[in-house]
Amino acid sequence: MSPSAARTPVLVGIGLATRHEEDWRRALEPMDLMLEAVRAAGRDAGSAALLAGAGYVAVPRGRWRYRNPAGEVARAVGAEDASTALATVGVLQQTLIGEACARIARGEIHTAIVTGADAGYRLLRAQLAGEEAQDRDQDDEPRELLAPKEELRHPVEKRAGLVMPVGLYAIIESAFRARHGWSVDEHRERLARLYARMSEIAAANPHAWQRTALTPAAIRDAGPRNPMQAYPYTRAHVTSWNVDQAAALVLYSAARADELGIAPGRRVYALASTESNHMVPVSARDELGRCPGAALCGAAALDAAGLTADALDLVELYSCFPVAVETYAEALGLPLTRDLTVTGGMPFAGGPYNNYVLQATARAAELLRATERSTALVGSVSGVLTKQGFGLWSRQAPATPFLHADLSAAVAAAIATRPVRDGHVGDARVAGYTVLHGRGQSPRALALLDTADGARVLADSADPALAARFEQEEFVGRELRVDGTRLVT
Repeated sequence: MSPSAARTPVLVGIGLATRHEEDWRRALEPMDLMLEAVRAAGRDAGSAALLAGAGYVAVPRGRWRYRNPAGEVARAVGAEDASTALATVGVLQQTLIGEACARIARGEIHTAIVTGADAGYRLLRAQLAGEEAQDRDQDDEPRELLAPKEELRHPVEKRAGLVMPVGLYAIIESAFRARHGWSVDEHRERLARLYARMSEIAAANPHAWQRTALTPAAIRDAGPRNPMQAYPYTRAHVTSWNVDQAAALVLYSAARADELGIAPGRRVYALASTESNHMVPVSARDELGRCPGAALCGAAALDAAGLTADALDLVELYSCFPVAVETYAEALGLPLTRDLTVTGGMPFAGGPYNNYVLQATARAAELLRATERSTALVGSVSGVLTKQGFGLWSRQAPATPFLHADLSAAVAAAIATRPVRDGHVGDARVAGYTVLHGRGQSPRALALLDTADGARVLADSADPALAARFEQEEFVGRELRVDGTRLVT
């Protein structure tokens, strides 16, 4: 075995934990969910005791207050000397997996653990009981703290109250639809069919949070149990983050796997990890309905292994909202008619806050082991399609060294931007739009518009008649009057 082959990163241990306790007091807090998944991954790798050799332990931040959860994991498995890392929100989850693999490929370590958890259902059940779920104190510091270099949202988006990402994703969705020339109703049907298939896959996934297959109509049509969130997205289109789920990945070098006698059928080889960390807020993107970063990162990962997208056996595209699936599929050249998830997607399998890529990677590895399929591509998104990434995995040992590539510079060169103004008076052309729905609130029409001199403006309207028209007609490309930050009707 050549030195580079000996350092090939191999996924040898996977651990998945899902709890569904109605009484929040009986639910595990996130740290304990993490530890449960790590111990399961250690057993899956042959022995939890062998995790004491880990040289790197990394965790993406969830909705908890721990300062160094990776440190607690390292101490729990006897790897006190491991380098520990915490990635804040806005860092790709694939970044941590890629970094773990890269350290193995460089020969710096032979064992790595990447794990994460969230307990959103525990938080929800406590809130419904009028109580507050507390996490234990854990306040030492990680050796490494990863954080985004810039803000994920533009100031005008914050001013407009776009705290949650659903409205911005829905605006992108409208631009994607209009570019393809689909009618509003036709597009809603397409989305409903796409997500109905995801729910069928979730129903067959033993780790899924919701294991009930839904009809397209149940997804498409708003109702008391499926309220509209941001047109055309109902609750069934968006990620379910009120879940108690954890995942853990144990990675060895090929030499370490050989040394410990890991059977070939238990190995899943890391072929490539690609990412872009170039950050452009939605309001400043010239073309709202495209994702150049997904195209460049996807092509780099596939080219490294000499693969084409249609040759992939398993594909997992990040599914926080439908347009994330659509733009990634388009960027890869994959049809929406093929299965684009291994878990069943974030609305149905569960989308634990800032941890889903770990869940999906573990499920992909599980399926690769259990079937004759040989390759899996797992997509990663951070922000509002702001950052893009992919992990490529195979049952077969690669013929080339592991690729770890940051394509931020190439993506920056490929994305055109527009200046954004906080207000405009006059006509402007709609680039993308939605209608925001909130509990106990009237629908609010919201649009990104292009001015005659090439700037971008975000404007809204509380007029119920305009909101109704926004949900019935195609407005992308139309001229509307703007007065400051208000749409004039």
